[in-house]
Formats: sequence, C-alpha cells, structure tokens
Amino acid sequence: MSRLRIHTPLILLALFLGLALTGCQTEEGVLKLTEHKKQELEGTRKKSLEIKTPLSLEDFQGEPKEWGEQVTGVKTFFETDQKEMALTFDACGGPYGSGYDETLISFLRAERIPATLFVNERWIRENEDIFLQLAADPLFQIENHGSEHLPLSVSGREAWGITGTRSAEEIYDEIMDNHKRVKELTGREMTFFRSGTAFYDEIAVELAEALGYTVVNFDILGDAGASFSKGQVKEALLNAQPGSIALLHMNQPASETAQGVIEAIPLLQEQGFQFVHLKDKQLK
Repeated sequence: MSRLRIHTPLILLALFLGLALTGCQTEEGVLKLTEHKKQELEGTRKKSLEIKTPLSLEDFQGEPKEWGEQVTGVKTFFETDQKEMALTFDACGGPYGSGYDETLISFLRAERIPATLFVNERWIRENEDIFLQLAADPLFQIENHGSEHLPLSVSGREAWGITGTRSAEEIYDEIMDNHKRVKELTGREMTFFRSGTAFYDEIAVELAEALGYTVVNFDILGDAGASFSKGQVKEALLNAQPGSIALLHMNQPASETAQGVIEAIPLLQEQGFQFVHLKDKQLK
C-alpha cells in the first residue's frame, strides 16, 4: 500500500518563485494568490481531520490465540423477537465447485424466499452472466466469500485440507480482490464476509472488521459442504430457532441440497418462520 506525501511548503515556494521569474504576476497579485492558497490549504486540513487514518497492515501481526469457526468477532445468529431465520448460500468456485444449482434458485424465486448469497470471485468468473442476474434481483443479498476460497489466517493455518492465508497482506487480498471485482461489476460495496471453510483466527477477523466487514458464520450447518442427503438437509433446517443463520451451498447442482430446502421451507412456514436478509438484522 503506497502513501502519497505532499510537502506543502515546497509547493508554495515553487509557486512563488515561478510567478516571480516569469513576471506573470504583480506583487499584489502574488500576495492575493498566497492568501487564497492559505485559505484553501486550511480547508483541506480541516477535511483531512474527518478522514480515517489509512489502514496499516503492520497493525495485524503477532501470534493468534484462536482458530476455528467461532472465534472472537465472528457472528453466528441475529437478534429478533420474531420467528425469523436467514438462509445463506455459498458459491465456492474453483475445485470446490463452480456449478449453479438452478433448481434451488428457481424455487427461492418462485416462493419469494429471500436469501443471502456468499459468492467467491472464481465462481463469478465462471458464471458472470448468472451472477449479474442474481445481483440485480432484490430477493438476493450478495456478499463476499473471498477470492481464492481460503481459510483466513495470519500464519498459514489449515482447515479441511486447505492451507489458509499466511499474512495480513494475503488476508487483505483474499477479502479485497473479490470486493473490488463485485464493485466493478455491480457498483455496490459488500459488507459481510465468510471465508472458505469458515475458519479464522482472531487477528484475521480484526483485519476484516477494519476493512469494513462483518464476519458471518452460522448456527445451522445446513448441508455440510453440499454432502448431506435431502433428509439431513431438511432435518438440519427444521432445527431452526428465531435468529438462526443456516449455511448451505448453491454451487453443487448434483447434491441434494435443493430438494432438502424445498421440503423444509413449507414446514418452517407452517411453524410461523419468515426468512430475512442479513443486512436487515443486528448480528451477534
């Protein structure tokens, strides 16, 4: 990360000498210009006080004490006094699946069930047209599932056979490369993050928060990486409590996730559950 330094006295000196040598200004004109410049610089100084200090990755070093899915700072449910739950679907990309579960998404659309989609940059590359359609649909909230689907670590910790990021710089790239990609395509900023494998250390979570993100996991393991049978998916979802966040996948059309969701949703609605976007709730 580069920082631009402007040496104001040198600029003013060069400006004064330049005007004097060229004879383009009278002495009175130079004084008026200098006074105008002073006022302009004072206004700039006041504005700069309102800008947050630039992020320094050097502040996110050291030896973490925590590693897992529920480390300090990770949100796993939301506050509510209603029978509400949030469905979240990961699209992992790369060797973890760049498919598209059209049956699942078509069902959500037909039944008007809102959902939050955590989308990986590699999945977007393989499904850009579909991604743009999903991003344009108000039924779906698009959020960040990373750039390379890596666990978030400052020291290269591993989860589920996947080696994580190895430094604050790599954490920054894992979060922000996808952030920039989505902003370029949609013009929108994402504010929720879930890492590949949903594993973190607490320093990585602090860095994500400094970048403006809320790190979100789950309290319902909905399909175990799209490996559950439809019966297991259904059973997992029916264990929902008010404020539950369910983790499922939308990138594995050959799995039984869609069918499990299709069977569970009507039963949850009979119990009085409504489905919400994460952005509308206070996460805990």
